[in-house]
Amino acid sequence: MTDLFFYGTLRHLPLLRVVLGRNDPSVVPAKVENMRVISHGTADTPALVPCEGHVTDGIIVSELTETEVARLDFYEFGPKGDYELSPVSVIGPNGPTDLPVYIAAEVASEGPDWSLEQWVKTHSPTMMHVAAEYMSFFGKLSAPEAKRLYPQMMVRGASKARAAVTPKPARVRSSQRSDSVDLRSVRQPYTNFFALTEQRLRFPRFDGAMSPEIEREGFLGGDAVTVLPYDPVRDRVMVIEQFRFSPFMRGDPLPWVLEPVAGRIDPGETPEQTAQRELVEEAGVSVKDLHHVANYYPSPSCFSEYIYSYIGICDLPDEAAGLGGLETEAEDIRSHILSFDRAFELVFDGEADAAPLIISLMWLARERARLRKDA
Repeated sequence: MTDLFFYGTLRHLPLLRVVLGRNDPSVVPAKVENMRVISHGTADTPALVPCEGHVTDGIIVSELTETEVARLDFYEFGPKGDYELSPVSVIGPNGPTDLPVYIAAEVASEGPDWSLEQWVKTHSPTMMHVAAEYMSFFGKLSAPEAKRLYPQMMVRGASKARAAVTPKPARVRSSQRSDSVDLRSVRQPYTNFFALTEQRLRFPRFDGAMSPEIEREGFLGGDAVTVLPYDPVRDRVMVIEQFRFSPFMRGDPLPWVLEPVAGRIDPGETPEQTAQRELVEEAGVSVKDLHHVANYYPSPSCFSEYIYSYIGICDLPDEAAGLGGLETEAEDIRSHILSFDRAFELVFDGEADAAPLIISLMWLARERARLRKDA
């Protein structure tokens, strides 16, 4: 049995339970002297550094099994990658004792104070989902292998956290909550850019009974943003064109697709921030104003992706069209400047066959006169 001291995110007991794989760890308050916790890295990660005269609160987790320590190593050495176990003098209920602590290697000694309360408020909704997915690979993947998949887990975790707090009405549809579903088992046989989940469940039927147990498979993806650039003065839009794997996979002989600017929402971003960033990355234009079009599931039967669509007010002179995209993401993007009338024709002649483009052009057709008047 092993005792460890924690000063950072694992003081949050729900997260500690997920990482350890049990609900009743033995925890007592403790502290270390002449050390301070600072924010380290881009995800507000805590790091313990020397600081004369400072006292840092934490917890001692007692009687950890060999497997639980291995789970902690997997969590600390995997996604974070630069932590190591080092002995520190800890003051617990029975006085001072030396205990192993996970300490960040090669971290600057200065930085802003890290706050558990702020982390719980800002990051824990995402990190609880991320930790659950990450720890599901304990004993199946090495820490470096799991670390490679971690950025995609962060995107999926942020999407799940966003889903829990996005307000949506239930005036026509059922108001029954997701916790009324009887989830029997979950398996995730594949994880990379997308993850495949297999679940066995029962759900409440409209007649009040529970459904029989069913098995469903689906792709887990991150939330995404689309933004259609529109110049109300010139009355023209910009659409982008790129090779898309899904039409190619389906056997479409024309797998180059016309779309709005689009991209996944990075953890910590708002949909509006993603829209502004993607306009620069994919189209090389900046936005003056964003108008919300709709939020929706493009394929709710089997894909968890949720899309936030916008119209972006931009200047679109002739020279705005060209080539773009990030080489680091293997993007090869060509942009087209079209009059609104020409773009709207694409909806009805079938050349516009990406749902976000069709939805955005339909919204623009309704609101175009107002946007032109405002301009």
